Amino acid sequence: MGNVGKGNMENLKNYITIKQACKILGISPNTLRRWDNSGKLKSYRNPANNYRLYKVSDLKRFLKKIKKIGRR
Repeated sequence: MGNVGKGNMENLKNYITIKQACKILGISPNTLRRWDNSGKLKSYRNPANNYRLYKVSDLKRFLKKIKKIGRR
């Protein structure tokens, strides 16, 4: 897990909350936390409250990877 650039709140527009990420992926928050802990997806931490955040670009890449595996 990394931290979002401290003091640079503009960077936060590239990140979404765990709730938003779960909605995009169609999974529960607990599943996303497990994937984070196992290294399947990387989370970042909000410098203000230490909540998990996910990069939109990481989620898109992950979805492409899943779709590619599903076509096999």
